[in-house]
Amino acid sequence: MAMAIQRLTQYAHGGGCACKIPPGELEDMLEGLGQGQPASAPGKLLVGLDSGDDAAVVQTAPGTAVVTTADFFTPVVDDPYDWGRIAAANALSDVYAMGGVPLVAVNLLCWPREVLPYDLAREVLRGGNDIAVQAACHLVGGHSVDDPEPKYGMAVTGIADPDRLLRNDAGRAGVPLSLTKPIGLGVLNNRHKTTGEVFKQAVDTMTELNAAASRAALEAGITCATDITGFGLLGHLYKLARASGVTAVIDTSAVPVLEGARESLSAGHVPGGSRRNLDWVAPHTDFGSADEETRVLLADAQTSGGLLVAGEIPGAPVIGELVARGEHAVVLR
Repeated sequence: MAMAIQRLTQYAHGGGCACKIPPGELEDMLEGLGQGQPASAPGKLLVGLDSGDDAAVVQTAPGTAVVTTADFFTPVVDDPYDWGRIAAANALSDVYAMGGVPLVAVNLLCWPREVLPYDLAREVLRGGNDIAVQAACHLVGGHSVDDPEPKYGMAVTGIADPDRLLRNDAGRAGVPLSLTKPIGLGVLNNRHKTTGEVFKQAVDTMTELNAAASRAALEAGITCATDITGFGLLGHLYKLARASGVTAVIDTSAVPVLEGARESLSAGHVPGGSRRNLDWVAPHTDFGSADEETRVLLADAQTSGGLLVAGEIPGAPVIGELVARGEHAVVLR
């Protein structure tokens, strides 16, 4: 028997990575944490909390490092299978953003069991499983809780070469910046939540793995990258520039934008997270002549976005460059 149509996005206060705690509030909350690492812990911590990178990295042996991360969020689309695929691709992306390869993942599921049928939850898990298969990543079990609001994601463990990592603090002046996926996912997802319209171009973008982009960056000898998710292009760019001690200069006309995103923005479909992102980066950004809509779009909260790479890789447009640190961390042109 066919399942009754359920608009999953109507059961969540936000959607996808736009429901993250705002970056400024998160940094205040984490301040002072991560100090006093245990001296007797196995392995050597290579990447921790210091730069706010995409995942933690611990070297366990010469030539071997473990990459670990967790990511989950509320429904970003109404289709449960697509939501599962998007959430899984997003969780795996943190490993790719560090230059790693996913090894094993476990599901994280929060479900309002008295409100939404388990058949929908099964579809969510099926979507996650299919992405894990595509990524050649083991997916075994996980954890579930009864929650008034549905949430799904994964905790992922990967492996990497400790001498060939992608880090957000390794940017150097004189290097171009490339972006591997178009932006505009937040406004399209917000429009979907409001109107029920389905945007295939957004779903296709969010379910695309960042595996190939990560491999291409490593093959090019690139050492600096981050993925673009809930803090938007400007937010993640600011974090990279701050951690690397450089200024990022962006050619706004070169940034790829998904079809329909500008129209959705003009119609007022803006996630609250995108506005908060813009407020956070504003003191550190020279906006030049960029109008308000361009600023919001560049700060738009992305879900399972692309990699921002300090270097050039095939197929990824160059959107700017890193220069010596100036008055601002980010400059728009």
